[in-house]
Amino acid sequence: MSLDISTLNISALTTIGLSVLAGFYLGRVIKLIKLPSIIGYMVVGIVLGPSIFNLLTEQSTEEMSFITNIALGLVAFSIGSELSMASLKHLGWGIISIILSESLIAFGVVTAVIFALTRDLPMSLVFGAMAPASAPAGTVAVIQEYRAKGSLTKALYAVVGFDDGFAIIIFGFAAALAKSLLVSQATNQDAHIMTSLIQPFEEIGLSIILGTVTGFIFCQLVRKLKSAHEMFALVFGTVVLISGLAIRWNLSLILTNMIVGFVLVNTRRESLVHRVTNPTRNFMPLVFILFFCLAGAHLQLSTLPSLGLIGIVYMIGRICGLVGGAEVGGLLGGVEKKIRKYIGFGILSQAGVAIGLSLIIKHHLTDLDKQYNIPHASEIGGMVLTTITATCVIFEIIGPICTKIALTKAGEIPSEQPEHPEKQIHPADNGENR
Repeated sequence: MSLDISTLNISALTTIGLSVLAGFYLGRVIKLIKLPSIIGYMVVGIVLGPSIFNLLTEQSTEEMSFITNIALGLVAFSIGSELSMASLKHLGWGIISIILSESLIAFGVVTAVIFALTRDLPMSLVFGAMAPASAPAGTVAVIQEYRAKGSLTKALYAVVGFDDGFAIIIFGFAAALAKSLLVSQATNQDAHIMTSLIQPFEEIGLSIILGTVTGFIFCQLVRKLKSAHEMFALVFGTVVLISGLAIRWNLSLILTNMIVGFVLVNTRRESLVHRVTNPTRNFMPLVFILFFCLAGAHLQLSTLPSLGLIGIVYMIGRICGLVGGAEVGGLLGGVEKKIRKYIGFGILSQAGVAIGLSLIIKHHLTDLDKQYNIPHASEIGGMVLTTITATCVIFEIIGPICTKIALTKAGEIPSEQPEHPEKQIHPADNGENR
Protein backbone atom coordinates (compact mmCIF):
# COMPACT_ATOMS: atom_id res chain seq x y z
CA MET A 1 0.00 0.00 0.00
CA SER A 2 1.56 3.28 -1.13
CA LEU A 3 2.03 6.11 1.40
CA ASP A 4 2.51 8.85 -1.20
CA ILE A 5 4.78 11.65 0.05
CA SER A 6 5.72 12.93 -3.40
CA THR A 7 3.56 16.03 -2.72
CA LEU A 8 6.26 17.28 -0.32
CA ASN A 9 8.20 18.43 -3.40
CA ILE A 10 11.54 17.11 -2.15
CA SER A 11 14.30 17.98 -4.62
CA ALA A 12 16.04 15.36 -6.76
CA LEU A 13 19.37 16.04 -5.04
CA THR A 14 17.82 15.48 -1.62
CA THR A 15 16.25 12.24 -2.82
CA ILE A 16 19.55 10.99 -4.26
CA GLY A 17 21.42 11.88 -1.07
CA LEU A 18 18.80 10.15 1.08
CA SER A 19 18.95 7.07 -1.17
CA VAL A 20 22.74 6.85 -0.93
CA LEU A 21 22.85 7.26 2.86
CA ALA A 22 19.93 4.93 3.55
CA GLY A 23 21.28 2.37 1.07
CA PHE A 24 24.77 2.53 2.57
CA TYR A 25 23.62 1.90 6.15
CA LEU A 26 20.95 -0.66 5.34
CA GLY A 27 23.52 -2.46 3.18
CA ARG A 28 25.81 -2.71 6.21
CA VAL A 29 22.95 -4.10 8.30
CA ILE A 30 22.07 -6.66 5.63
CA LYS A 31 25.70 -7.74 5.43
CA LEU A 32 25.64 -8.55 9.16
CA ILE A 33 23.16 -11.34 8.44
CA LYS A 34 25.46 -12.78 5.76
CA LEU A 35 23.54 -11.42 2.75
CA PRO A 36 24.96 -9.23 -0.05
CA SER A 37 24.70 -5.48 0.61
CA ILE A 38 22.86 -4.90 -2.67
CA ILE A 39 19.75 -6.51 -1.13
CA GLY A 40 19.70 -3.56 1.28
CA TYR A 41 20.14 -1.08 -1.56
CA MET A 42 17.16 -2.59 -3.38
CA VAL A 43 15.00 -2.55 -0.27
CA VAL A 44 15.68 1.19 0.09
CA GLY A 45 14.65 1.68 -3.55
CA ILE A 46 11.44 -0.29 -3.04
CA VAL A 47 10.58 1.67 0.13
CA LEU A 48 11.32 5.06 -1.45
CA GLY A 49 9.69 4.08 -4.76
CA PRO A 50 6.04 3.92 -5.88
CA SER A 51 5.47 0.73 -3.87
CA ILE A 52 5.45 2.60 -0.53
CA PHE A 53 6.51 6.26 -0.12
CA ASN A 54 6.59 7.25 -3.81
CA LEU A 55 9.52 9.59 -3.17
CA LEU A 56 11.27 8.05 -6.16
CA THR A 57 8.30 8.44 -8.51
CA GLU A 58 8.03 6.78 -11.91
CA GLN A 59 8.76 10.16 -13.52
CA SER A 60 11.81 10.86 -11.36
CA THR A 61 13.28 7.39 -11.90
CA GLU A 62 12.79 7.84 -15.63
CA GLU A 63 14.57 11.22 -15.46
CA MET A 64 17.43 9.57 -13.55
CA SER A 65 17.72 6.68 -16.00
CA PHE A 66 21.04 8.12 -17.15
CA ILE A 67 22.48 7.00 -13.77
CA THR A 68 21.42 3.43 -14.54
CA ASN A 69 22.99 3.62 -18.00
CA ILE A 70 26.28 4.98 -16.62
CA ALA A 71 26.32 2.28 -13.94
CA LEU A 72 25.72 -0.48 -16.50
CA GLY A 73 28.47 0.99 -18.68
CA LEU A 74 30.98 0.96 -15.81
CA VAL A 75 29.97 -2.56 -14.82
CA ALA A 76 30.41 -3.73 -18.43
CA PHE A 77 33.82 -2.03 -18.65
CA SER A 78 34.84 -3.77 -15.39
CA ILE A 79 33.74 -7.14 -16.79
CA GLY A 80 35.70 -6.62 -20.00
CA SER A 81 38.84 -5.64 -18.09
CA GLU A 82 38.75 -9.05 -16.33
CA LEU A 83 38.61 -11.05 -19.57
CA SER A 84 42.26 -11.45 -20.47
CA MET A 85 42.96 -13.95 -23.23
CA ALA A 86 45.29 -15.79 -20.86
CA SER A 87 42.39 -16.40 -18.47
CA LEU A 88 39.99 -17.35 -21.26
CA LYS A 89 42.52 -19.75 -22.80
CA HIS A 90 42.95 -21.36 -19.37
CA LEU A 91 39.19 -21.84 -19.10
CA GLY A 92 39.16 -22.91 -22.75
CA TRP A 93 36.24 -24.20 -24.78
CA GLY A 94 34.33 -24.75 -21.55
CA ILE A 95 33.22 -21.10 -21.28
CA ILE A 96 31.80 -21.06 -24.81
CA SER A 97 30.11 -24.38 -24.14
CA ILE A 98 28.55 -23.08 -20.90
CA ILE A 99 27.28 -19.86 -22.52
CA LEU A 100 25.71 -21.72 -25.46
CA SER A 101 24.20 -24.47 -23.30
CA GLU A 102 22.75 -22.36 -20.49
CA SER A 103 21.23 -19.86 -22.94
CA LEU A 104 19.78 -22.38 -25.39
CA ILE A 105 18.56 -24.82 -22.74
CA ALA A 106 16.95 -22.03 -20.68
CA PHE A 107 15.21 -20.84 -23.86
CA GLY A 108 14.11 -24.39 -24.72
CA VAL A 109 12.92 -25.34 -21.24
CA VAL A 110 10.88 -22.14 -20.70
CA THR A 111 9.37 -22.39 -24.19
CA ALA A 112 8.40 -26.01 -23.55
CA VAL A 113 6.86 -25.52 -20.09
CA ILE A 114 4.90 -22.41 -21.12
CA PHE A 115 3.61 -24.25 -24.20
CA ALA A 116 2.64 -27.25 -22.06
CA LEU A 117 0.64 -24.84 -19.86
CA THR A 118 -0.95 -22.61 -22.52
CA ARG A 119 -0.74 -24.49 -25.85
CA ASP A 120 0.12 -21.08 -27.33
CA LEU A 121 3.35 -21.33 -29.39
CA PRO A 122 3.87 -17.59 -30.12
CA MET A 123 3.48 -16.75 -26.41
CA SER A 124 5.78 -19.63 -25.45
CA LEU A 125 8.49 -18.44 -27.84
CA VAL A 126 8.36 -14.90 -26.45
CA PHE A 127 8.62 -16.09 -22.84
CA GLY A 128 11.43 -18.44 -23.82
CA ALA A 129 13.28 -15.53 -25.41
CA MET A 130 13.26 -13.68 -22.08
CA ALA A 131 14.90 -16.52 -20.12
CA PRO A 132 18.59 -16.30 -21.18
CA ALA A 133 18.98 -12.58 -20.37
CA SER A 134 20.82 -11.99 -17.09
CA ALA A 135 21.72 -8.99 -14.95
CA PRO A 136 25.53 -8.72 -14.80
CA ALA A 137 25.43 -5.87 -12.26
CA GLY A 138 24.12 -8.16 -9.51
CA THR A 139 26.77 -10.82 -10.06
CA VAL A 140 29.63 -8.30 -10.38
CA ALA A 141 28.49 -6.42 -7.27
CA VAL A 142 28.68 -9.60 -5.18
CA ILE A 143 32.08 -10.56 -6.61
CA GLN A 144 33.54 -7.13 -5.85
CA GLU A 145 31.92 -6.78 -2.43
CA TYR A 146 33.38 -10.07 -1.19
CA ARG A 147 36.65 -9.73 -3.19
CA ALA A 148 36.09 -13.17 -4.68
CA LYS A 149 39.00 -14.70 -6.61
CA GLY A 150 39.46 -17.97 -8.41
CA SER A 151 38.48 -19.93 -11.49
CA LEU A 152 34.72 -19.77 -10.80
CA THR A 153 34.97 -15.98 -10.41
CA LYS A 154 36.78 -15.69 -13.75
CA ALA A 155 34.19 -17.94 -15.37
CA LEU A 156 31.32 -15.84 -13.97
CA TYR A 157 32.86 -12.66 -15.37
CA ALA A 158 33.07 -14.27 -18.80
CA VAL A 159 29.59 -15.81 -18.78
CA VAL A 160 27.65 -12.77 -17.53
CA GLY A 161 29.65 -10.62 -19.94
CA PHE A 162 28.92 -12.58 -23.10
CA ASP A 163 25.60 -14.31 -22.49
CA ASP A 164 23.59 -11.10 -22.87
CA GLY A 165 24.96 -10.77 -26.39
CA PHE A 166 23.84 -14.30 -27.19
CA ALA A 167 20.51 -13.63 -25.45
CA ILE A 168 19.88 -10.73 -27.84
CA ILE A 169 20.46 -13.05 -30.82
CA ILE A 170 18.05 -15.66 -29.39
CA PHE A 171 15.50 -12.92 -28.71
CA GLY A 172 15.77 -11.62 -32.28
CA PHE A 173 15.09 -15.03 -33.81
CA ALA A 174 12.34 -16.02 -31.35
CA ALA A 175 10.52 -12.67 -31.61
CA ALA A 176 10.65 -12.78 -35.42
CA LEU A 177 9.27 -16.35 -35.44
CA ALA A 178 6.52 -15.48 -32.93
CA LYS A 179 5.41 -12.46 -34.99
CA SER A 180 5.46 -14.58 -38.15
CA LEU A 181 3.23 -17.20 -36.51
CA LEU A 182 0.77 -14.58 -35.25
CA VAL A 183 0.49 -12.99 -38.68
CA SER A 184 0.13 -16.38 -40.37
CA GLN A 185 -2.62 -17.42 -37.94
CA ALA A 186 -4.51 -14.15 -38.47
CA THR A 187 -4.12 -13.70 -42.23
CA ASN A 188 -3.34 -17.20 -43.54
CA GLN A 189 -0.26 -15.79 -45.29
CA ASP A 190 3.43 -15.93 -44.58
CA ALA A 191 5.11 -12.91 -42.99
CA HIS A 192 8.47 -11.59 -44.17
CA ILE A 193 10.82 -12.42 -41.31
CA MET A 194 14.27 -12.24 -42.91
CA THR A 195 14.69 -8.56 -42.01
CA SER A 196 13.84 -9.32 -38.39
CA LEU A 197 16.32 -12.21 -38.31
CA ILE A 198 19.18 -10.03 -39.59
CA GLN A 199 18.64 -7.24 -37.04
CA PRO A 200 20.16 -8.94 -33.94
CA PHE A 201 23.34 -9.77 -35.87
CA GLU A 202 23.63 -6.15 -36.96
CA GLU A 203 23.23 -4.98 -33.35
CA ILE A 204 25.90 -7.35 -32.04
CA GLY A 205 28.32 -6.69 -34.90
CA LEU A 206 28.07 -2.89 -34.75
CA SER A 207 28.40 -2.97 -30.94
CA ILE A 208 31.65 -4.94 -31.27
CA ILE A 209 32.96 -2.55 -33.94
CA LEU A 210 32.15 0.56 -31.86
CA GLY A 211 33.69 -0.98 -28.73
CA THR A 212 36.84 -2.12 -30.56
CA VAL A 213 37.51 1.24 -32.25
CA THR A 214 36.86 3.11 -29.00
CA GLY A 215 39.01 0.63 -27.08
CA PHE A 216 42.09 1.23 -29.23
CA ILE A 217 41.64 5.02 -29.03
CA PHE A 218 41.22 4.73 -25.26
CA CYS A 219 44.41 2.67 -24.97
CA GLN A 220 46.40 5.32 -26.82
CA LEU A 221 45.04 8.09 -24.59
CA VAL A 222 45.51 6.26 -21.30
CA ARG A 223 49.23 5.67 -21.93
CA LYS A 224 49.91 9.39 -21.45
CA LEU A 225 48.19 9.66 -18.06
CA LYS A 226 49.83 9.14 -14.67
CA SER A 227 47.56 9.92 -11.72
CA ALA A 228 44.58 7.87 -10.53
CA HIS A 229 42.08 10.73 -10.84
CA GLU A 230 43.16 11.34 -14.45
CA MET A 231 42.71 7.65 -15.21
CA PHE A 232 39.21 7.60 -13.76
CA ALA A 233 38.22 10.82 -15.57
CA LEU A 234 39.17 9.20 -18.89
CA VAL A 235 37.35 5.94 -18.05
CA PHE A 236 34.22 7.80 -16.93
CA GLY A 237 34.17 10.09 -19.97
CA THR A 238 34.72 7.20 -22.37
CA VAL A 239 31.99 5.06 -20.80
CA VAL A 240 29.46 7.92 -20.82
CA LEU A 241 30.32 8.84 -24.42
CA ILE A 242 29.96 5.40 -25.96
CA SER A 243 26.95 4.55 -23.76
CA GLY A 244 25.23 7.58 -25.26
CA LEU A 245 26.23 6.52 -28.77
CA ALA A 246 25.06 2.94 -28.16
CA ILE A 247 21.65 4.14 -26.96
CA ARG A 248 21.36 6.61 -29.85
CA TRP A 249 22.18 3.92 -32.44
CA ASN A 250 20.15 1.15 -30.73
CA LEU A 251 23.25 -0.93 -29.96
CA SER A 252 24.10 -3.03 -26.89
CA LEU A 253 25.39 -0.69 -24.18
CA ILE A 254 26.72 -3.63 -22.17
CA LEU A 255 28.57 -5.32 -25.03
CA THR A 256 30.05 -2.06 -26.35
CA ASN A 257 31.59 -1.05 -23.00
CA MET A 258 32.71 -4.59 -22.28
CA ILE A 259 34.70 -4.67 -25.53
CA VAL A 260 36.54 -1.47 -24.50
CA GLY A 261 37.70 -3.16 -21.28
CA PHE A 262 38.52 -6.34 -23.23
CA VAL A 263 40.75 -4.41 -25.65
CA LEU A 264 42.49 -2.70 -22.72
CA VAL A 265 43.34 -5.86 -20.79
CA ASN A 266 44.57 -7.70 -23.88
CA THR A 267 46.72 -4.96 -25.45
CA ARG A 268 48.36 -3.26 -22.47
CA ARG A 269 50.71 -4.39 -19.72
CA GLU A 270 49.19 -5.70 -16.52
CA SER A 271 50.64 -2.83 -14.48
CA LEU A 272 48.86 -0.25 -16.66
CA VAL A 273 45.60 -2.19 -16.55
CA HIS A 274 45.69 -2.16 -12.74
CA ARG A 275 46.38 1.59 -12.68
CA VAL A 276 43.31 2.11 -14.90
CA THR A 277 40.90 -0.25 -13.15
CA ASN A 278 41.79 0.38 -9.48
CA PRO A 279 40.31 3.93 -9.36
CA THR A 280 37.18 2.63 -11.11
CA ARG A 281 36.87 -0.25 -8.63
CA ASN A 282 37.09 2.23 -5.73
CA PHE A 283 34.19 4.20 -7.22
CA MET A 284 31.98 1.17 -7.87
CA PRO A 285 30.40 0.87 -4.37
CA LEU A 286 28.71 4.26 -4.86
CA VAL A 287 27.63 3.23 -8.36
CA PHE A 288 26.07 0.03 -6.99
CA ILE A 289 24.15 1.90 -4.28
CA LEU A 290 22.61 4.29 -6.83
CA PHE A 291 22.00 1.57 -9.42
CA PHE A 292 20.23 -0.87 -7.12
CA CYS A 293 18.23 1.82 -5.33
CA LEU A 294 16.85 2.89 -8.71
CA ALA A 295 16.36 -0.76 -9.69
CA GLY A 296 14.38 -1.30 -6.49
CA ALA A 297 12.24 1.74 -7.26
CA HIS A 298 11.38 0.23 -10.66
CA LEU A 299 10.41 -3.13 -9.15
CA GLN A 300 6.94 -2.35 -7.85
CA LEU A 301 5.50 -4.74 -5.29
CA SER A 302 2.04 -4.20 -6.77
CA THR A 303 3.06 -6.41 -9.72
CA LEU A 304 3.59 -9.48 -7.53
CA PRO A 305 -0.13 -10.43 -7.18
CA SER A 306 -0.31 -10.55 -10.98
CA LEU A 307 2.47 -13.14 -11.12
CA GLY A 308 0.06 -16.01 -11.58
CA LEU A 309 0.72 -19.58 -12.69
CA ILE A 310 2.54 -18.50 -15.87
CA GLY A 311 4.98 -16.44 -13.81
CA ILE A 312 5.68 -19.29 -11.42
CA VAL A 313 6.18 -21.75 -14.28
CA TYR A 314 8.45 -19.24 -16.04
CA MET A 315 10.62 -18.82 -12.92
CA ILE A 316 10.96 -22.56 -12.30
CA GLY A 317 11.70 -23.21 -15.97
CA ARG A 318 14.32 -20.44 -16.13
CA ILE A 319 16.11 -21.64 -12.97
CA CYS A 320 16.15 -25.26 -14.16
CA GLY A 321 17.24 -24.23 -17.65
CA LEU A 322 20.11 -22.00 -16.52
CA VAL A 323 21.44 -24.27 -13.76
CA GLY A 324 20.98 -27.48 -15.74
CA GLY A 325 22.21 -25.92 -18.98
CA ALA A 326 25.35 -24.57 -17.31
CA GLU A 327 26.14 -28.01 -15.91
CA VAL A 328 25.59 -29.67 -19.28
CA GLY A 329 27.83 -27.06 -20.92
CA GLY A 330 30.46 -27.61 -18.26
CA LEU A 331 30.40 -31.37 -18.85
CA LEU A 332 30.70 -30.94 -22.62
CA GLY A 333 33.46 -28.38 -22.20
CA GLY A 334 35.39 -30.41 -19.64
CA VAL A 335 35.61 -27.58 -17.11
CA GLU A 336 36.71 -27.82 -13.50
CA LYS A 337 34.17 -29.54 -11.22
CA LYS A 338 33.38 -26.51 -9.03
CA ILE A 339 32.69 -24.35 -12.10
CA ARG A 340 30.35 -26.96 -13.54
CA LYS A 341 28.63 -27.40 -10.17
CA TYR A 342 28.11 -23.78 -9.11
CA ILE A 343 28.21 -21.42 -12.09
CA GLY A 344 24.52 -21.81 -12.87
CA PHE A 345 23.63 -20.40 -9.45
CA GLY A 346 25.72 -17.30 -10.14
CA ILE A 347 23.76 -16.17 -13.22
CA LEU A 348 20.17 -16.14 -11.97
CA SER A 349 19.85 -12.36 -11.50
CA GLN A 350 17.54 -10.75 -14.05
CA ALA A 351 16.54 -7.11 -14.41
CA GLY A 352 17.35 -4.36 -16.91
CA VAL A 353 18.05 -6.35 -20.08
CA ALA A 354 15.01 -8.62 -19.64
CA ILE A 355 12.69 -5.71 -18.84
CA GLY A 356 14.10 -3.85 -21.82
CA LEU A 357 13.44 -6.82 -24.10
CA SER A 358 9.91 -7.19 -22.71
CA LEU A 359 9.25 -3.50 -23.46
CA ILE A 360 10.53 -4.00 -27.02
CA ILE A 361 8.34 -7.05 -27.64
CA LYS A 362 5.29 -5.30 -26.15
CA HIS A 363 5.84 -2.38 -28.54
CA HIS A 364 6.31 -4.68 -31.53
CA LEU A 365 3.26 -6.82 -30.74
CA THR A 366 1.09 -3.75 -30.15
CA ASP A 367 2.12 -2.45 -33.59
CA LEU A 368 1.38 -5.89 -35.05
CA ASP A 369 -2.11 -5.73 -33.55
CA LYS A 370 -2.72 -2.31 -35.11
CA GLN A 371 -1.39 -3.38 -38.49
CA TYR A 372 -3.12 -6.76 -38.81
CA ASN A 373 -5.91 -6.47 -36.20
CA ILE A 374 -4.55 -9.23 -33.94
CA PRO A 375 -5.77 -8.47 -30.38
CA HIS A 376 -4.02 -11.60 -29.12
CA ALA A 377 -0.66 -10.02 -30.02
CA SER A 378 -1.32 -7.08 -27.67
CA GLU A 379 -2.47 -9.50 -24.97
CA ILE A 380 0.81 -11.44 -25.22
CA GLY A 381 2.84 -8.20 -25.07
CA GLY A 382 1.04 -6.99 -21.95
CA MET A 383 1.26 -10.38 -20.23
CA VAL A 384 5.01 -10.71 -20.94
CA LEU A 385 5.79 -7.21 -19.64
CA THR A 386 3.77 -7.70 -16.45
CA THR A 387 5.18 -11.16 -15.76
CA ILE A 388 8.82 -10.26 -16.43
CA THR A 389 8.55 -7.14 -14.25
CA ALA A 390 7.10 -9.20 -11.39
CA THR A 391 9.59 -12.07 -11.67
CA CYS A 392 12.53 -9.65 -11.84
CA VAL A 393 11.61 -8.50 -8.32
CA ILE A 394 12.22 -12.04 -7.12
CA PHE A 395 15.23 -12.82 -9.32
CA GLU A 396 17.00 -9.62 -8.26
CA ILE A 397 16.66 -10.73 -4.63
CA ILE A 398 17.49 -14.43 -4.92
CA GLY A 399 20.11 -13.99 -7.68
CA PRO A 400 22.79 -12.19 -5.61
CA ILE A 401 22.14 -14.50 -2.65
CA CYS A 402 22.70 -17.56 -4.85
CA THR A 403 25.85 -15.99 -6.31
CA LYS A 404 27.25 -15.47 -2.82
CA ILE A 405 26.38 -19.04 -1.81
CA ALA A 406 28.03 -20.41 -4.97
CA LEU A 407 31.24 -18.43 -4.44
CA THR A 408 31.34 -19.46 -0.77
CA LYS A 409 30.90 -23.15 -1.50
CA ALA A 410 33.59 -22.90 -4.19
CA GLY A 411 35.98 -21.41 -1.63
CA GLU A 412 36.53 -18.17 -3.58
CA ILE A 413 35.43 -15.69 -0.91
CA PRO A 414 38.60 -15.11 1.17
CA SER A 415 36.91 -14.82 4.58
CA GLU A 416 34.68 -17.86 4.16
CA GLN A 417 35.79 -21.44 3.59
CA PRO A 418 33.88 -23.90 1.40
CA GLU A 419 31.83 -26.64 3.00
CA HIS A 420 33.55 -29.18 0.75
CA PRO A 421 37.03 -27.90 -0.07
CA GLU A 422 38.17 -28.64 -3.57
CA LYS A 423 41.50 -28.08 -5.20
CA GLN A 424 41.79 -24.46 -6.34
CA ILE A 425 43.02 -23.79 -9.86
CA HIS A 426 43.74 -20.13 -10.46
CA PRO A 427 44.00 -19.05 -14.07
CA ALA A 428 47.33 -17.66 -15.16
CA ASP A 429 47.31 -13.93 -15.69
CA ASN A 430 50.41 -13.44 -17.72
CA GLY A 431 50.76 -9.87 -18.98
CA GLU A 432 54.26 -10.16 -20.39
CA ASN A 433 53.21 -10.25 -24.01
CA ARG A 434 50.64 -7.47 -23.72
